Amino acid sequence: MKEGQSHGHGKEKESQDLPRVLLFKPPPDFHLFGDERFSSNKFKFLKAWESPLPLDQFLKTHAQSVEAILSSGGAPVTAETLRLMPAVRLVMSTSAGLNHIDIAECRRRGITVANAGNVFSEDVADLAVGLLIDVLRNISASDRFVKQWLWPRQAAEGDYYSLGIGSKLGGKRVGIVGLGSIGSLVAKRLDAFGCSISYNSRTKKPSVSYPFYSNVCELAANCDILIICCGLTAETHHMINKQVLSALGKEGVVINIGRGPIIDEQELVRCLVQGEIKGAGLDVFESEPGVPKELLALDNVVLSPHCAVFTWETFKDRRKLVVENLEAFFSNEPLLTKVVDND
Repeated sequence: MKEGQSHGHGKEKESQDLPRVLLFKPPPDFHLFGDERFSSNKFKFLKAWESPLPLDQFLKTHAQSVEAILSSGGAPVTAETLRLMPAVRLVMSTSAGLNHIDIAECRRRGITVANAGNVFSEDVADLAVGLLIDVLRNISASDRFVKQWLWPRQAAEGDYYSLGIGSKLGGKRVGIVGLGSIGSLVAKRLDAFGCSISYNSRTKKPSVSYPFYSNVCELAANCDILIICCGLTAETHHMINKQVLSALGKEGVVINIGRGPIIDEQELVRCLVQGEIKGAGLDVFESEPGVPKELLALDNVVLSPHCAVFTWETFKDRRKLVVENLEAFFSNEPLLTKVVDND
């Protein structure tokens, strides 16, 4: 008995000696797999939501013991947070996007930043193409039409086109904003459909043969479909504005799987309601989980709740990546997905 107790106390002491990784709120992966699937003999999670203390007091209490932060998009890492946590040496994001982390402050403090890398890219690219086909071929609208028992009424009245006529994907001119990991996979998929691809990015990519436009307005003027794949930064905020949407024109379609605020949402709603663009497929919004009510009544708009990465396969891969990155960090080994460029 005493031996068992001694062994138990030893393991408890060993756990107490492990470096702490701060979590502000449980990532979705915890709900799916349980936090025990993230356990490691290299670190221990410190869960802020389990403490009765106000957050600032909780952070001050553990200021010297927390060496890393695991952050999801719903829990921003601000300059004030980092000021309260002077021992932090790593901020690991569970997403590819970093707009919820004060990158400049991390750089100033010499804090390493890592993200989810390309673990989501395939699934996000798939959803972009799915949204596009849905908008062009009226799939969601057709589904509602059948489920609301409107088909028999239409047939009885001889009105075969009240749902509207779809549009072919093959041959469309597609402009991709942000030809990174996700954008490149979107281009690869749409190449297979016979689309003509062009792109806008921070710089022209020497290894890519697609036409490059340094100006997003010019890209929009020369395509039928605009797909937003870039990250959200100060430079890309409201980059898709009235001028860009006007350049896209009345037959244009916008797909956004990047971040909501990249598009001036109020202007997008106006253009859709007034018929100044043809349609939109949106997985992200400016004030999530809020969605402009005007969009809910439009059959030419397909909406999804920021779920482009929601597949079992991706969540399993992310769980593995998070643990391996944290273990590498606390073993003084190279990170798998260190963020080198903060642009």
